[in-house]
Amino acid sequence: MSETHAQPVDPEAAATLATALASAPFVRVYGHADGDSLAAAGLLAVALRARSVPFQIHVSDDPTGDLSAPETEPVDDSRTVLVTQGRRDAADHAVPPADDSRPASVVAAAVSHELGVDPDPLLALAGTIAAGSLPGTDGSGGLLETAEQSGLVERRPGLAVPTAELAEGLAHSTLFSAPFSGDVDAAEGLLTDLDCPADAADADEDARMRLASAVAVETSTAEPSTPAAAEAVETALRPYATPNGPFATLGGYADVLGALAAETPGLAISLALGTPGITDEALETWRDHASGAHAALDEPTAGRYEGVFVLRVDADRPAVLPTVARLAAQFRSPEPVALAVTAEPVDGQRHAAAAAAADDPQGLADAFASVATEFGGTAGGTPTQATLSVDGDVSDGDLIAAIREALA
Repeated sequence: MSETHAQPVDPEAAATLATALASAPFVRVYGHADGDSLAAAGLLAVALRARSVPFQIHVSDDPTGDLSAPETEPVDDSRTVLVTQGRRDAADHAVPPADDSRPASVVAAAVSHELGVDPDPLLALAGTIAAGSLPGTDGSGGLLETAEQSGLVERRPGLAVPTAELAEGLAHSTLFSAPFSGDVDAAEGLLTDLDCPADAADADEDARMRLASAVAVETSTAEPSTPAAAEAVETALRPYATPNGPFATLGGYADVLGALAAETPGLAISLALGTPGITDEALETWRDHASGAHAALDEPTAGRYEGVFVLRVDADRPAVLPTVARLAAQFRSPEPVALAVTAEPVDGQRHAAAAAAADDPQGLADAFASVATEFGGTAGGTPTQATLSVDGDVSDGDLIAAIREALA
């Protein structure tokens, strides 16, 4: 988790990009499929629409590769914007710029402001959390101040879940990995033991504090947890409630964005654009995604190697693997990198995902690209998270060995 109190985004750089976008006849936005990049793409889309600038958004695991592919290269005089923490050399503009480690959503909010459009602070702050930062850090201080002064957020004890139904939030949150994760009945049992109401609206401050403390203890003392789990769970504690937001808390909003990024990124863009009546669909996607991720983490075959913690998992779809790898990196991995590999091929392909613990860049995208070339597969990602698909005939042992070698 990043707690860097960085200076605000360079206004000159934001103004330069805003000027270029405002004068463009058409803007093509290529975003990486993660919660922060999706929030940033959504903020840019809202601003471009308000300025009547035509645009198109494309989100994938490998936006740089999509942008560089001959069949997708723009033939007109449109401007391209690459929204990712990965390679940025293929586009006219990048959010964030190559020398900027701030969340993409923070930079996109600054560009929106320079375009004369007030950015949605809730979306930008949710993106900030999805990037691994805390609200108010890494350049998001102005966004948090605006949200607090406008009454859009309120810090309180409790848990950062997207719904008022606490058992559902406990069981499906992917902000932590605990013994009750993925099990609504177990979550309900915990609430009963703590004498905590099932609806967050009925819980007083003491009940919320009891619940938050219990989750912190359960998460950090579970058998597979590492010492880093105690710090990682802090993202889910003492949330910012969002009384008028699409979800109950900022952290819950970030959790939903992450699920939509993996499953249906177009739905996240629609959410950012204010399309009515899609909150329930977004929550359903979040529940399904979380259930699949936690089920895959239930009984993995784990192996520890120098620098890499490997989990062979049964997954019904590859979309859950990035979340599995991230949760393993944050809560279970004794090594800097957690690698999740499907134990059996899915749709004829062997899939893998990796995440780096403690937001420590490990060159994951470059390593996976190398392995994809070796096996004739496809890969994409950022320095701290990456995905890979190869032919199902490739054994998981060969794939793991190749990834370890590439990372080394």
